[in-house]
Amino acid sequence: MSYVDRLAREIQQELPRDLLPAGETDELFRLYALLALLKGTEVSTQDVHDAWSTWMSARDPNHRSLRPFGELDPETQRADEPFLAAIKTVVASRSRTAATS
Repeated sequence: MSYVDRLAREIQQELPRDLLPAGETDELFRLYALLALLKGTEVSTQDVHDAWSTWMSARDPNHRSLRPFGELDPETQRADEPFLAAIKTVVASRSRTAATS
């Protein structure tokens, strides 16, 4: 398993199962892992939405939420928050582990 896949799995494991999208999500969580690697704790809900949009564009190009983050209603924007929290939790945990090593 690659370091990206390990990171993706850690992020996914931070989320309650009922929040996980249906179907194949490996690519989605790889995108979230990329956000973690590139942005660390500076990742935003807009970044999470953009990653999700990239993934969803291949699955359902007509999905109602495939719009820029700022055009989404507040409830739909909030749906990205648990994913943001999961990414930040994993990044922070890895930072603490690296600092004590």
